[in-house]
Amino acid sequence: MKIFCVGRNYSEHAKELNNALPEAPVIFMKPPTALLKGKDFYMPDFSTDMHYECELVYRICKNGKHIEPHFASKYIDAITVGIDFTARDVQSNQKKKGLPWEIAKAFDNSAVIADFIALGDVGNPESINFSMEKNGVEVQNGKSIDMIYPINEVISYLSKYFTLQQGDLIFTGTPSGVGPVAVGDVLTGYLEGTKRFEINIK
Repeated sequence: MKIFCVGRNYSEHAKELNNALPEAPVIFMKPPTALLKGKDFYMPDFSTDMHYECELVYRICKNGKHIEPHFASKYIDAITVGIDFTARDVQSNQKKKGLPWEIAKAFDNSAVIADFIALGDVGNPESINFSMEKNGVEVQNGKSIDMIYPINEVISYLSKYFTLQQGDLIFTGTPSGVGPVAVGDVLTGYLEGTKRFEINIK
């Protein structure tokens, strides 16, 4: 299983981090060990500025390579909402040095996913709503229709470089509103208004 992630895929999020809008999807990856098992996220000792990034996550349902955008929908069967935890201080330091920033994004337990639901059970697959609360207060709210690069374009782009395989996951980017977490915080994610996950920060 591969975990693909798309960076800067919502214009307002790119602006809040002072990043230019990308000319092509910005792709990075997380290993399977990044998946969080359970409902508790323990703050790592290598960061003092851990941020949440709530995202839609799609699941690949069959193998494919060089997939055209108009066929891409046949390669996904389910969706959920998750969190791309980011050690923002580590990431900023790596960027300043011109170094890769996997250590800020791909560390153990940095990828939260809720249970998947079939895409056919989503009201309008073209415009999926998701949101997240921190301690009961909404901090992020997004719609798939606002992605700079929609999922079909992302799948097509990825498949130029990687063979997509059944079970691979695609984190599709986060809307504006990212921010820090602290011990004691509770993060609650929603998909189409239904609660999908609750993560305790330890």
